[in-house]
Amino acid sequence: MKKLFILPLLLLFFSCDEDYPYDPGTETVEIDWNTAANEATNSLISNFWNEAGYFNYGSNESDTGFQYWPNAHAMDVVVDAYERSGDEKYKAYFDKWYSGIKEYNGNTYYNKFYDDMEWIGLTLVRMYNNTKEEKYLNTAKELWTDISNGWNDEYAGGGVAWNKDELYSKNACSNGPASLLAAKLYQVTKEDTYKEWAIKIFEWQKNTLYEPSTGAVYDNINGQTDLINTVVLTYNQGTFMGTAIELYNITNDGAYLNVARKVASYTISKLIDTNSGILRNEGSGDNALFKGIFVRYYLPLVKDKELSGAYHTLYLTAFKKNTETLWLEGCYPQVLLFGPSWNEIPAGETQLTAQASACMTIEMRAAYENALK
Repeated sequence: MKKLFILPLLLLFFSCDEDYPYDPGTETVEIDWNTAANEATNSLISNFWNEAGYFNYGSNESDTGFQYWPNAHAMDVVVDAYERSGDEKYKAYFDKWYSGIKEYNGNTYYNKFYDDMEWIGLTLVRMYNNTKEEKYLNTAKELWTDISNGWNDEYAGGGVAWNKDELYSKNACSNGPASLLAAKLYQVTKEDTYKEWAIKIFEWQKNTLYEPSTGAVYDNINGQTDLINTVVLTYNQGTFMGTAIELYNITNDGAYLNVARKVASYTISKLIDTNSGILRNEGSGDNALFKGIFVRYYLPLVKDKELSGAYHTLYLTAFKKNTETLWLEGCYPQVLLFGPSWNEIPAGETQLTAQASACMTIEMRAAYENALK
């Protein structure tokens, strides 16, 4: 199904690798989201993939350095493309990446940062779901065992530590993906211990870092001082919301769905650029990945047929506005590169974090349109 973006005067099929023709005051632009997703994901691969078996940090080999957690999200985009298209060329990257990231992570899948391992685990579960190759699931389970050891009651009454050197630092970035991974592992294995962990971590985060009156998810708590850092980021909103949706699917307890909707509503109304109305630019580096992560776990709410009319309109409008703005205004022509701002063409080189964030967002839009067919 094609999306028709209605504006006066001219009908034009827009592809971001052509000259940049979009004038929001004069044109009608028809977007084939499968084509857009193909082009964006293929650009991610052509500009960032290293034949050593991982994704470079910078575009066009400007930075061939290896960073663990962005690699999980880049591979997630490749998995998205495989699920959407069934094209075996995307599946061919799975084993190469599985071997490559281990080598460049010091010949191990373990890492100092619990959140990095959580993201690798989540990607491996998806790869297993698409291939049924036990090695992917077994490695995810091994990572989970190490991650679960990051929980301690000594600081902040529980929670998974951010990293192995600072057990007192309990962060949303280490607890949201942890509970999400546990929920995903439960759905695959039906082993109750994973469900118990998913609920336990979620409840700790809800009671410690979540503000129920607004829907904000705070960044972290210092377990030595009990001081909460009240910074709110789309990344943490997305993983907490995503876990709530998964737990609703597992338990059918509507309280989880209510939390997810509260978090989503806060994000799309508060964490935005007030001039454009789209999700705000949260910066470069790691921060450039945050918005795409939110959109990935926001998609189930957009597709939820049980939503009331008001909720559905609110969520769908925000989803379409962000995806269309990103594709029409935030894409660098010819080479299809994206930056951390979704309504500005990137200047100079692009980082893997920004590219993966944008590409997964476009893949989510294609997945939504395909679900309507």
